[in-house]
Amino acid sequence: MKTAENLGECMDHAEIGCPEGRRDADGMAWNQHPSFRGVEMKHLVRGASTEGRLSCHMVRVAPGCTLETHAHEGQWELHEVMHGSGRAEVSGQGMEYRPGSVNVIPMGTAHRVQAGDEGLWLLAKFFPALL
Repeated sequence: MKTAENLGECMDHAEIGCPEGRRDADGMAWNQHPSFRGVEMKHLVRGASTEGRLSCHMVRVAPGCTLETHAHEGQWELHEVMHGSGRAEVSGQGMEYRPGSVNVIPMGTAHRVQAGDEGLWLLAKFFPALL
């Protein structure tokens, strides 16, 4: 694994183990979020690998950009902050995001995430799988 300054960069080059075999995150594409400017996702584990039970995505939010208020009607979501800073709002409750922060977002709950000046790298896990 490549040595990096932050956990997000390490994960960007990590080996991913799934029931069907191992893959390198290096070979996975960053995808522009279809709705939010400055937000990219790398799909590390898709539902096809977990019988639809969970998925795991790296989310990179550019400095000052925002995942505007939205909800996932069919999934619980778990955010784990790997690098950077920001702020989350879940059902009107604010939480500062910094490396090591973990936030559980219940199914169907409106939430919003804004990156700070250095941007924000998250692992976002969905139960059941988002994709």
